[in-house]
Amino acid sequence: MANADGESTRTGYCAATKSFRSLRPPVPLPPPDVPLSFPEFAFSLLPRSSSSSSSSLFPANPALVDAATGEAVSFQAFLSRVRAFAGALRSRVGLRGGDVAFVLAPAGLDVPVLYFALLSIGAVVSPANPALTPAEVSRLVSLSGASVAFAVSSTATKLPAGLTTVVLLDSPHFRSLLMDCGQAQGQEPLAGGGGAAVGDGGDASTACGDDGAGEGGGAGLHRSFIAMGVALGATTVVVTDAVARAGIRGLVEAAERWAVMDMTASPPVVLGMTKQRCRLPALERITCGGAPLPAPAIERFRRRFPHVDLCMGYGSTEAGGISRMISQEECNHIGSAGRVTENVEVKIVDHVTGKPLPAGQQGELWVRGPAVMTGYVGDNEANATTFNSEGWLKTGDLCYIDQDGFLFVVDRLKELIKYKAYQVPPAELELVLHSLPQIVDAAVMPYPHEEAGQIPVALVVKQPGSKLTEAEVMYNVAKQVAPYKKIRKVLFVDSIPKSPSGKILRRELVNHLRLCELSRL
Repeated sequence: MANADGESTRTGYCAATKSFRSLRPPVPLPPPDVPLSFPEFAFSLLPRSSSSSSSSLFPANPALVDAATGEAVSFQAFLSRVRAFAGALRSRVGLRGGDVAFVLAPAGLDVPVLYFALLSIGAVVSPANPALTPAEVSRLVSLSGASVAFAVSSTATKLPAGLTTVVLLDSPHFRSLLMDCGQAQGQEPLAGGGGAAVGDGGDASTACGDDGAGEGGGAGLHRSFIAMGVALGATTVVVTDAVARAGIRGLVEAAERWAVMDMTASPPVVLGMTKQRCRLPALERITCGGAPLPAPAIERFRRRFPHVDLCMGYGSTEAGGISRMISQEECNHIGSAGRVTENVEVKIVDHVTGKPLPAGQQGELWVRGPAVMTGYVGDNEANATTFNSEGWLKTGDLCYIDQDGFLFVVDRLKELIKYKAYQVPPAELELVLHSLPQIVDAAVMPYPHEEAGQIPVALVVKQPGSKLTEAEVMYNVAKQVAPYKKIRKVLFVDSIPKSPSGKILRRELVNHLRLCELSRL
């Protein structure tokens, strides 16, 4: 059945445009002739009190809380700091709309203030992971063309020489920028300042691409969670390094201490929570993304926390949120990443022919929407390959949408194993391996083969004391997949290297395979 616009009411597919639109009502956005900045739009949605008191115009609960120390920032103070710092960025740092600001700082109460202030004046944010090496940081600074950097004392040593200005968030200078400007010059309005506005990708006009040589632009999707908290008038509990160093236990204790109701978590965190002695009675929902979560892990979590909705989602720094689950009924579609989010349009495209595909067929996911970035700063080559002429962003992910409108992420296109004339998705085989009770963790990698081109090789972590053999692994997988997808070799390893978000670090596994004796493969 189709609606008045010719779109399927089950899948959102429109035969005329050959694209899928969200089945959910669109979120009202400012008209194009009212260029609100990203922070201004978020604050405009903040629930207000009808009281005449200026302080009561804001929610009584804090906007931000440090999970470790309990330090809190009210909504009024948050807005005041953002305005003051935005003014300081213009008058004392010399930043203008379109300038690139490089950010190399761990999570903390000052980081949301920094991001909102930068975006409110139209600056381009180029964030980087503080764990990167000096060489990786130098490359990203050069690629982004940033002249100003924001860091902390422990990360500033990684910054290259030649930056015009470096502001340390843990310095008295930064405190003065927050406070003095607001007192001396009045508060800067949260205007777009000539930069990107809501609706034209301005909230994701971030930095450099990640070609595998370093992680750039990694905070774009995360800062949208802060904005969501502001728009809803909810308190955001900021997990700082002090909590993160304590691992899963530290995170769970923080969630219990602050009675967290809604949290986002990577698959390793979700798995780790099932092993903790905790109840989390206040927790209502967890949104999980970043990597696949095997079905056995989902069932284990549901048994451990039956009162919590485990909602899968999918998005990226470049495109923001693309799909998510929003109800208990949607959470029952195990294996999917939810339905396409509001105001978002996607296509499933045959990555060989470029032909758009209908529901039920696998292809590369393309996306358009108000949160899609305007481009990679300083990387025209990446922009040319990432966007098509109509502004569609190519995600590089192999996906499909089923007959009920749920999005399924199969694998990264560049990670497909080319076995003879077939393409084998490693993630699909990894899910099968995870379903085997004697396997703790697993990864599937391509290995060069003279006749087949590449063969799927499984790296497997066994349960302690398990006597699982290579033949047993290969047999159990072969029963569940097509013949061309079978595992051809198995290596037993102590661990699978992963990023904090749960993504397998495949480059490290490539190096591991290179070091293996050829006789073992």
